[in-house]
Amino acid sequence: MIGSGIFVLPGLAAKKTGPSVILAYLLAGLIVLPAALSKAEMATAMPEAGGTYLYIDRAMGPLLGTIAGIGSWFSLVFKSAFALVGLGAYVLLVVSIPGEYLVFLSLGLGVLLVVVNIVGVKQSGRLQAIIVSLVLLSLAAFTFSGIINVDGTNFDPFVTHGNSGVLAATGFVFVSYAGVTKIASVAEEVENPGRNIPIAMIGSVVVMMLVYTLTVFVVVGVSPPNELMSNDMLTPMALAARQFAGQWGELVVAVVAVFALTSMANAGILSSSRFPFAMSRDELAPQRLSEVSSRFKTPIVSVLLTGGLLLGLIAFVPVVELAKLASAFKILIFSIINVALIAFRESSLESYSPEFTSPGYPWVQIFGLVGGLVLLTQMGPVAIGGAVGIILMGILWYLVYGRAKTERQGAALDAVRRSADAQSLSQVEQAFVDEGGSVLVAMDERTSQSRERTLLTAAASVAAQRDGQVHAVRFEEGPDQLTLSSATAMDESDREFERKTQELAEELPVPIHAQEIVSHDLRRAVINYAADIEADLLLGEWEPDRYHAELLGSDVDWFMEHAPCDTVFLRDRDIDDVNEITVITRRGPYRPLKVTLADALAVHHDARVRFLTAVDKDAPDEQVTATRDYHRELETLCEAPTTSEVVRTSDLLDDLVSAAQETDVAVIGTVAHSRIHEFAFCDPATEISDRLDATVLLAHPRELKSQSFVRGVVERIAF
Repeated sequence: MIGSGIFVLPGLAAKKTGPSVILAYLLAGLIVLPAALSKAEMATAMPEAGGTYLYIDRAMGPLLGTIAGIGSWFSLVFKSAFALVGLGAYVLLVVSIPGEYLVFLSLGLGVLLVVVNIVGVKQSGRLQAIIVSLVLLSLAAFTFSGIINVDGTNFDPFVTHGNSGVLAATGFVFVSYAGVTKIASVAEEVENPGRNIPIAMIGSVVVMMLVYTLTVFVVVGVSPPNELMSNDMLTPMALAARQFAGQWGELVVAVVAVFALTSMANAGILSSSRFPFAMSRDELAPQRLSEVSSRFKTPIVSVLLTGGLLLGLIAFVPVVELAKLASAFKILIFSIINVALIAFRESSLESYSPEFTSPGYPWVQIFGLVGGLVLLTQMGPVAIGGAVGIILMGILWYLVYGRAKTERQGAALDAVRRSADAQSLSQVEQAFVDEGGSVLVAMDERTSQSRERTLLTAAASVAAQRDGQVHAVRFEEGPDQLTLSSATAMDESDREFERKTQELAEELPVPIHAQEIVSHDLRRAVINYAADIEADLLLGEWEPDRYHAELLGSDVDWFMEHAPCDTVFLRDRDIDDVNEITVITRRGPYRPLKVTLADALAVHHDARVRFLTAVDKDAPDEQVTATRDYHRELETLCEAPTTSEVVRTSDLLDDLVSAAQETDVAVIGTVAHSRIHEFAFCDPATEISDRLDATVLLAHPRELKSQSFVRGVVERIAF
């Protein structure tokens, strides 16, 4: 962290906001702190090479891991290149050489640092320790000597470009703190990581917030504002030293800056080279990048690749753009790091067992995420475009190279699954305790007495569970030429319907209200009647047609879309002798309607409920474990005895049909589709129902109408 952030950036940042650049450094440190806490926790749980890439990959899956790995690699290399370019400006204060040769000096130092990192980490670490100690002592001397020479008039006006200027400067200097998490990139090379990594990270942030704030306070307080805020001020520390220590002070600061910037660039190469190394071990990058030199014990190919990118940036990219891009990439990655910790905490991964835990969870992480995103919006089109470019590059690389080579899933998916399961359990529990309400059984003159018995038995089972009642209604369509009043007179058929219905009611545990309704539009009559009685459930017979299914001569999908309540369609294949009722789901947790419907039928028939869930053949063990845990929780809510099964499948329909073939009644969820969709793609629920020999209840809960698009997409990805 002790490098370009203090020796080069203060002048460039002050141009954006004036003396309030002091506040910008402090605010940047506060926004970095949550990421440091998050990363320190994850580093103690996974002390492996890769750092940011590793944690985001394990938390959120290989796609975001690829984006994070490439983004972190680029950001650190950009920062190292910026340090070596800024170093040239300080060299000019020490030796007199033509300006056009400065780029060659930076390139030469870059080559030297690449060699140092190939030779070994121990040698690199010793160099770092010496340089950092020297620079810290020099900064302390600079601050104590300069603070007595501060001119208060240099702080007026304190803010020159409003709040937006402060935020822009904060985002610009954000990269100054990027080094705080570099240690995690080489975590597996650290002794006692559970203790040393949190101390190093948190201690570094606190120390550097103090160092940056005091040092920049002195720089602003002693430097002429017009010189400090000029367009090309790359040596603000030397400018400040000259004001109170003369030419010799300027020379000493320049020498210290050369060492500090060299140190920072060295650290950047050391840590950034571990990102392609770690990605290669996870098969998200070519295998050669994970090769370790038998002589030097370092990932030589990764170091050479990183060094090549570093030298290219020095030669061809302007210095200010290097700083902007480095900051933008780092803000983006640090924001995602906070999300990664939340994913790990909310998941059920037994392997995640950190020795250090971040305090203030999750509010600290939320603050870091929101703060980072706000800063990113202030970085300007070039920086934002660069961040978007890195994201697109990561997506493309993953799709072309990495997707076929990895089957990992992140902890975030497990957390989403657990959250969805918990929400489902809460809804199911509430559905069991809700009381009252009516069940509307919609029939017509074609409904036979045996099918009516089946429909009323199913309806009464549900109503009994809720202490409700059943409305058995026969809907008849009157000719358009006749008025409805002339068609409402009861005939013998109507009286027979009511008499038979009352006989059935005597066998059932709830009140049954029989009625006939004549209408010119049957489906509207059903919907209006359901609304009038405030029905909780509409139950009707599923009538298969060639390309779709009907209820009372109308497409069942229309009823799903327009009913003011839950809808259930029954395909009767003998429901008299029932021992097992299987609840089938093809993705995600069960809707409360399916569970309460199955349990009610099981209680009435003295049967058992069987929960059957299909998961992908290659589904991770965490998903299967979460599903079984969810089944066990469901079992505690049901009144009837229960069993459960998780089926791994590569052929969803065949395997589900095979697993459920011996059941007596199947409960399946269904959704509304257009006829074109059903003709082109078929409906899995309908196909399963067609292939089973059992009676099938196809259930459509009304909450699907209000489900957000985002929730649907997230659950589809997670399950």
